[in-house]
Amino acid sequence: MKQLKKLAGETVLYGMGSIVPRFLNFLLVPLHTAVFNPEEYGVITKLFAFVAVINIIFMFGMETAYFRFVTKPDADKKRIFNLAQTVVVVISLLLSLILILSAKPLAVISDIPGRANLIIWLVIVMFMDAVVAIPFARLRLEGKATQFVIGKLANVFIMVGLNVYFLKFAYDPSMGVGYVMLANMAANLFYFAFFARTLFSWRPIFDRSISTAMFSYAYPVMITGIAGMTNEMFSRITLEWWLPENFYSDQSSAYALGIFGACYKFAMLMGLTVTAFRYAAEPFFFSTAANKNSPQLFAKVNHYFIIACCVVLLVVGINMDILKYFLRSEAYWEGLSIVPILLLAYLFLGAYYNFSIWFKLTDKTYFGTLITVGGAILTIAANFLLIPIFGYWGSSLATLICYFSMAVFCYWLGQKYYPIPYSLLNSLAYIIVTTLIVYGVNAVIFSEQWMAISFHILVVAIYLFILYKLEKAYFRRPVE
Repeated sequence: MKQLKKLAGETVLYGMGSIVPRFLNFLLVPLHTAVFNPEEYGVITKLFAFVAVINIIFMFGMETAYFRFVTKPDADKKRIFNLAQTVVVVISLLLSLILILSAKPLAVISDIPGRANLIIWLVIVMFMDAVVAIPFARLRLEGKATQFVIGKLANVFIMVGLNVYFLKFAYDPSMGVGYVMLANMAANLFYFAFFARTLFSWRPIFDRSISTAMFSYAYPVMITGIAGMTNEMFSRITLEWWLPENFYSDQSSAYALGIFGACYKFAMLMGLTVTAFRYAAEPFFFSTAANKNSPQLFAKVNHYFIIACCVVLLVVGINMDILKYFLRSEAYWEGLSIVPILLLAYLFLGAYYNFSIWFKLTDKTYFGTLITVGGAILTIAANFLLIPIFGYWGSSLATLICYFSMAVFCYWLGQKYYPIPYSLLNSLAYIIVTTLIVYGVNAVIFSEQWMAISFHILVVAIYLFILYKLEKAYFRRPVE
């Protein structure tokens, strides 16, 4: 139990470094939806979708490779850090130069002609993110969660502060969404000061033996990352392409994308839970893999992760009648029905991340590539088929289908190559029951808002009480 408590504590700390910053970023939604109409918000959604995919190439899977090689017996930690950092800086610098030189045609392709400055600013943001990724990974590995949190929080406070300043006090319509990009770029400058000592101590090196092995380990992770980000971002890139004309009355496809992007933000509350857990769990899994009871421990970790995600699904899913006010313009509210579907999708994504530990520990990362590429193909096909029929509801269903399929297939393969005794039936029972509760509660209509809030609080309280009664004995049981 000491190990589980340690993991839970680190999850909370890393949550402050990942959930809190992204939650603060989520709190910008009221500001953005008040200032930008859905078409303008659609531009933000589209550009950051491209950024999310390209960022994976900048990193080239080196973060995971760094964890794997630095935790090997007798590893030279300083040398492995220098090797990983060298790869990331060289690749991201070359890609940045190519993208900056291609900014004008890329702006035309992105349907923002004359706004090449937005492309350049976003490339600079991506380069800065890449340069500090390995230093942040080293903080995680060394258990320096407090420093990790300070770095992440300071960056986001600067970014949020600049958003507020630009959009509330210095707004110029000719700059428009450019303020969002500029705020991100300016905030990232802080990272260079925060990691000044680390960056100055880094020495570019190349080791034929170790570097080749790291590349071999990392490139499937990178391909997996691209496919995975395609799964997450593809709908936001292609909704404009495949949405039939006048599908949403006389509104444009950019308008629909803006609504979809704004409502998608609520699903990120589940995504943030998954991210915080992943930050703490990945080094935890690697460091405890040698323990003879590690399969039982991993199963227990997954069980409580699923329960935590079910709580998020319940709390967010039944309170959209309150959370909708984060979207300041009522024009965005019509898309709120997609939120429970996306919350469920991210829950299965989290399950997939847990199941995927088997191919990372056995150095069979190519299986992760196959699974995620398969998911990307499924995502593309599902979006192609469902968007013309259901609009952004179709995109949401495609996301759920993809992540559910990936989790199922990864679990099936993992049981063949690295058996872990997951409590699969119990987990599925929690997911199904919680989903039914969400839709059941949302079907109840109240004449007064206070009545709805009181009912939702009662439902959550009863749910948590039942969880406690069902799980307290299992939690105290030692891992054997």
